[in-house]
Amino acid sequence: MAARVHGTPGTLGAVPTDRSPFDPVPLDEVAGWLRDARSIVILTGAGISTESGIPDFRGPDGVWTKNPDAEKASDIRYYRADPELRRRNWHARATNGMWDVDPNAGHHALVELERLAAVSLVVTQNVDGLHARAGTDPDRLVEIHGTTHAVKCLRCTFRGPMEETLDRVRAGEADPACPECGHILKSATVSFGESLDETDLERSFVAAESADLFLALGTSLGVYPIARMPALAN
Repeated sequence: MAARVHGTPGTLGAVPTDRSPFDPVPLDEVAGWLRDARSIVILTGAGISTESGIPDFRGPDGVWTKNPDAEKASDIRYYRADPELRRRNWHARATNGMWDVDPNAGHHALVELERLAAVSLVVTQNVDGLHARAGTDPDRLVEIHGTTHAVKCLRCTFRGPMEETLDRVRAGEADPACPECGHILKSATVSFGESLDETDLERSFVAAESADLFLALGTSLGVYPIARMPALAN
């Protein structure tokens, strides 16, 4: 059974029975869990990137809350069917400021934790690439929902840097097509209606099952199937 940061009993030491799972846990106790763990698995969500200036999706100031069009663009059915939606989406990508953001203290803290403790895997639901930029070991990083820093074709196997496609948008291509087959391009993220990479999903689940310490940071655990990870570690 894996200990969790909110204080659930685990193999790293029993939690007093009079403590609620939601009671604060003393930092020295958490430090002991980190120090003694033999396999730490970390799952991060949008909340870890908000201090970098990237809003979450569903919060009061979330991307989808303020712009329902952005939520529709994240559904593969609408994205495929609506050229005008794609044009607005590409224009927004080419003109917003998300490409100028930097990793924050949370990302750097996890890199330091990786250096000092037995971090086996970092699984992120984020598509911003900030864990990689902060220095997380690429061999220990799973971007389970893909990345906005690359594009993919919805027909062939083409995949390329996002910036090259955005340069085409800025040069006047409102809905840039795949340079190899002429079909629809989109960000290399996993949209609603698309399947997660089975290899990445299996790797994440296996790591969670073997962890003796599981940390869920900045995630509401509302998006499945990856939200099953804490239960697998329980």
